[in-house]
Amino acid sequence: MPLQRVHFAEAVPEVFRASLQDIRRELDVPAEFPPEVVAAALEAARNPRLPELDRTDIEFVTIDPPDSMDLDQALHIERNGDGYTVHYAIADVAAFVQPGDPIDVEARRRGETLYAPDKRTPLHPPELSEGAASLLADRVRPALLWTIQLDASGEGTGVTCERALVKSRAKLNYAGVQKDLDAGTARESLQLLREVGQLRERLELERGGVNLPIPDQEVVTSNHGWGLEFRAPLPVEGWNAQISLLTGIAAADLMLSGQVGILRTLPESHEDLRRKLGNTAKALGISWPDGTSYAEFIHGLDPKVPAHAAMLAACTVLFRGAGYTAFAGATPDRPEHAAMKAEYAHVTAPLRRLVDRWTGEICLALSAGTDVPEWARESLDEIPKIMDDADRRANAYERSIVSMVEAGLVAEQVGSVFDGVITEVDKRENTRGIVVLSKMAIEGRVTSATPLPLGQAVRVTLVEADIAKRSVSFELTS
Repeated sequence: MPLQRVHFAEAVPEVFRASLQDIRRELDVPAEFPPEVVAAALEAARNPRLPELDRTDIEFVTIDPPDSMDLDQALHIERNGDGYTVHYAIADVAAFVQPGDPIDVEARRRGETLYAPDKRTPLHPPELSEGAASLLADRVRPALLWTIQLDASGEGTGVTCERALVKSRAKLNYAGVQKDLDAGTARESLQLLREVGQLRERLELERGGVNLPIPDQEVVTSNHGWGLEFRAPLPVEGWNAQISLLTGIAAADLMLSGQVGILRTLPESHEDLRRKLGNTAKALGISWPDGTSYAEFIHGLDPKVPAHAAMLAACTVLFRGAGYTAFAGATPDRPEHAAMKAEYAHVTAPLRRLVDRWTGEICLALSAGTDVPEWARESLDEIPKIMDDADRRANAYERSIVSMVEAGLVAEQVGSVFDGVITEVDKRENTRGIVVLSKMAIEGRVTSATPLPLGQAVRVTLVEADIAKRSVSFELTS
């Protein structure tokens, strides 16, 4: 199962410290912020550019992992006749950052926030990202306020984006919100989040879009040390994600209508890949009836079933190659994000992702019918490359960290036998593949003298666990 995110925690065992430093050195992960950047952030925190519009009357809340302090989004949903009004407040980074100032220059070097078990490497100084610009509870903050009207089916019927002062009423977390929803005690806006989220999921399925429900592989810590686990996302995480997707789709529509912007794009997968996935489903014993769309097939998979988890892992090949497409004066030839079956843009995480500051400013201008700021227009072509490089580094960073922890957890157990499931078989050499251990959430290379049984439970012998090389490998035992 591919890595989805690395869980943040505080303590770092000594055995991993040197390896973490090696990873950061290899990938040129930024260290602390230069003094001039910190000084600029402190000054910006004292003197933000505040909007005149005051919408602190809207009872926003944030929903994030419990340890998050860089809060980009705050939410409120209300009924509007037979439909709904979604208010989505996004942190206004441009209220604190001027084009070409030390914060901006450093953010362009970083591209996005990086996560490791011992620390975050933020896009912006914590004085802003976890302080003055973050949508913390009970603090008045400048924000980009998206107001999106939906009909009874959950389809968007109108959108505005404007600067406003907002105030979050509470910092909530996914587990707590899910518990309240299940118990029927959640506030009305959160009950409507479930309602709208489910409607948007249905619309996604109807248009052929998919989200792969692959469990997160997390590095976790406790008083007993480090470990790894796979965690299936809660339903409320999917509903919350639908609001972000809704906003990104609305943003893309604004930019395409205005013929200027930056889209998140993904080309359509080749038919030969789809045929190979059909063969994988057959090998796993999973029915894919004729006439069942790819989206319908994916929605029917349960990641808790080993064969289905193997199928979901195989399906990720269809979504490789996502990137950013900038345009001005004309619309791009291929604007669609193939996984969503829609045009889409990143606009909801400006504290953690550089491109969202550009797309936010563009949408503000287009919504108001004013000119896009010159600094945003003239630097459009630079941002896709910055973001592509940042994405590659972030993915390599997370993969390296998880591989390091996997090796460390079993470093003293070479020769031991483990239960696992074969989740991937090499297309060219069917005696090589990937195994996931059943009890330790560790995955590694596996070899066999005979073809590997995709999706089946097996016993494997650990033959290598090297922390420095960040490598774990097994041989099939039975």
